[in-house]
Amino acid sequence: MGDIAKGVLGGAWTLLVGWILPSALNVAVFVFAVAPSLRTVPPVRQLWPSTQSGTGLLLLAASLLLGLVLSALQTWLYRLLEGYLLWPDLLYARACRRRTRAKHTLRDRLTLLRLQRREDEGQLAEGETAQLAALRADPRIRRAASRDHRASAIRRSLLRERLARYPVADGQIGPTRLANAIRRFEEYGYDRYRLDTQTMWHELTATAPEQARRKTELARANVDFFIALIYGHAAVAGTALLTLGSAEADPSVLLITAAVLGCLTPLWYRSAVAATDEWAAAVRALVNTGRKPLAESLGLVLPRDVEREREMWSLVTKMSRLPYHERAAALDAFRADPDQGAPCRCLSL
Repeated sequence: MGDIAKGVLGGAWTLLVGWILPSALNVAVFVFAVAPSLRTVPPVRQLWPSTQSGTGLLLLAASLLLGLVLSALQTWLYRLLEGYLLWPDLLYARACRRRTRAKHTLRDRLTLLRLQRREDEGQLAEGETAQLAALRADPRIRRAASRDHRASAIRRSLLRERLARYPVADGQIGPTRLANAIRRFEEYGYDRYRLDTQTMWHELTATAPEQARRKTELARANVDFFIALIYGHAAVAGTALLTLGSAEADPSVLLITAAVLGCLTPLWYRSAVAATDEWAAAVRALVNTGRKPLAESLGLVLPRDVEREREMWSLVTKMSRLPYHERAAALDAFRADPDQGAPCRCLSL
């Protein structure tokens, strides 16, 4: 019963922090800034409570209901901000090219810093001299080169942090910063071990250490919080602008509300991107520590060398994602001996 209670409370906590709390903040802004201008609208006049306790109860109920609805729609809310939903193909392709150029620019800026440091130390290799000259002549990074060279070690680390928010493979780059910040850890398991965590996510979280799984849920709740704020601000700001035509509207309050919320929305978006750093670290830990329990739960034994492990996870992923094929019998080489707990060697690849 204790484990069940902890699981229920843990799930309620992430729901509360990620979706209900930001919904309550947006509802509060609506009630105090926009609702007074709607009091004369018949549906609002009839539904609005006449007492302070009734108003508080309405605010609480609206926050809970809105938070639950947003949580249920979170997949679509994320995909819209990531650029995977309702984006025209032309805009999507153009945005992907722009994000790819941004990644390459960050990479080249860091490479230039590394080569300049090696030049100062007199350790440049023969091929690196030409690379350094080419980077110095590149107009994409020329403007930032001098500023980067004068930057402190901490500011240079921030450049590496920004580059780390992109996926390793250029083919995985998405059209928005949020898409790339999330895609980088979605591809982590596949890039390192050929373990497709998107396909094997439920199996991985079911067998991974509890602390690693819990860290992932809490880290995602931080990103959920800012995503809910973004959509809530957009809804309240839009309602404030539409309310300007109301008979008892206060234009100054409504315009200030819409302007402030509009200015805060980009800040929350950047905060959501930054919050994915903790989420990415949690997923990385989940993959690194959860591979062995996952293999054991599937009746497999991790090989000693990485290449063989990558081959094993590739077979496991294909068997989970694709219809069965006789080539899947190659997975027998990695299966554990039921009697000895060792890999079965009855078949070889």
